[in-house]
Amino acid sequence: MMALAQRTGLEDMPAASPSGGRLLSINNYHYRRGGAEVVFLEQNRLFEEIGWDVVPFAMRHPRNLPSAHERHFVEEIEFGHAYGPLTRLRHAASIIYSREARARLRDILAEARPDVAHLHNVYHHLSPSFLPLLRQAGVPVVMTVHDLKLACPAYTMLRDGHVCESCKGGRVHNVVVNRCIKGSLPLSGLVMLETTVHRTLGLYRDTVDAFAVPSRFYIDKLVEWGWPRERFVHVPNFVDAAALRPETQAGDGFLYVGRLSPEKGLDTLVRAGALSRQPVTIVGTGPMEETLRALAAETGADVRFLGFRTGEALHEAIRGCRAVVLPATWYENAPISVLEAYALGRPVIGTRIGGLPEMIREGETGAIVPPGDAEALAAALTRFAALPSESLSAMGRAGRLWVETDFSREAYRDRLLALYASLRGGRR
Repeated sequence: MMALAQRTGLEDMPAASPSGGRLLSINNYHYRRGGAEVVFLEQNRLFEEIGWDVVPFAMRHPRNLPSAHERHFVEEIEFGHAYGPLTRLRHAASIIYSREARARLRDILAEARPDVAHLHNVYHHLSPSFLPLLRQAGVPVVMTVHDLKLACPAYTMLRDGHVCESCKGGRVHNVVVNRCIKGSLPLSGLVMLETTVHRTLGLYRDTVDAFAVPSRFYIDKLVEWGWPRERFVHVPNFVDAAALRPETQAGDGFLYVGRLSPEKGLDTLVRAGALSRQPVTIVGTGPMEETLRALAAETGADVRFLGFRTGEALHEAIRGCRAVVLPATWYENAPISVLEAYALGRPVIGTRIGGLPEMIREGETGAIVPPGDAEALAAALTRFAALPSESLSAMGRAGRLWVETDFSREAYRDRLLALYASLRGGRR
C-alpha cells in the first residue's frame, strides 16, 4: 500500500495539471440527498468545469439527476420499502457484498480506464465489493470520509444520545448488544456481519490509497481507533461563496438548520432559548419535531419551526438571523452549514465537540460552548443579542473572508488535484 509520507496536508505534493483526466466518481445516490451527496455532485461539477471526463457510478433511484452513464448504475435498495422476503434476503447479501456492483464496475473498466476513482458513501447500497477490481486495474482510489463508519459500525459513535466508543479495539459485537441500528436486533446483526466481512477481506484497508478527511478531528479519532495516520489527508469541505450574497446588517434571533434528531442537541437549544428569552428559529425536519414543539411549549421558549427549506428561501432565513447555532452533542465532522453561514455573512455559535471547534474562531467568527450545557448556550445567546450590529457584521465579514480563502471551490479542487497527482505519479 502506498504511503503518503506521514502527512495530513498537501504542502509537499507535486503541482497538478488542472485538466486532462478521467474521474470515476462513486456514491450511493446521484441526487442531493444530504451533505455527502452535495459534496459528491459539486465535486463532479468542479472537475467537469476544468475539462475532466467525470464518470459517475451510483444506485438507480427515481430522484437521480440525469446521467449518460446510468446504464451502469446498480439496482435500487431503499430501506423502509415494503420488499418481499426474497428481495429482502437478496438485499441483505448485497449490503455485505454486492455482486452486481462488482459486475457493473467491471463493465465500466472495460469501456474506459479512469485515471482516479473517488469514493464518497458506498456503504450498504453499493458496498465495497468492487474495490479490489480497481486495485487490480492499477487505478488509484481516494475515499472521502464523511462519517466514522471506518471505525464505528453504526457510523456515528453515538448511542442513546451520548457519545459511544464501545466497539473500539475490534469489539464490534457491541453493535448487536446495544442494538445500535434503529433499535433492531436483525439490522444490528446484519451490520455487525457486514463490518466483520469487510474488515476480514480488507476491502477498505487494503484497497483505498488515500482517505480525504474534512476535519482534523476525524483523522485523530480514526488514528486513535487503529488506522495509520499516513493514510489520511486533510481536505476541508467547500462552499461556492461567489453564488451567495452576504448580509451586512445584523438580523434578529438565532437560527438552527439541519436534521431534527437527538444528536443535534436541539433540546439544549430550546432550553437555552427559554433561559435567555431569545427567539429561536428551527429549519429542518426529523423525528424530534413533535418532542421539540412540546418542550418549547413546556418551557415557554419562543421557537418557530419553519420546516424544510432550500435554495434562496433557506439563504434568506440565514441572512435574517443574528447567528447560526449548531448545538451538537455528537462527533460532527465538518458541517457545510457552518460554511454557508459564513458565506452569507453570519457568525456561528457551536459546541466544543468533533470538528466544530476547527471551524469557529472564538470571538472572531463566532463562539464555542460546551455540548449539552443549556446555561452556557443561553449565556452565549444573551451575549450575541447584546452585541452591537457592527460587531456582528465584523464577525460575518471575517467568516466570509475565511471561506473565500480556505474553504473555496478552487481551494478544494486544487487540494484534490494535488492528491490525485501524487497518487498517479506513484502508480507510474
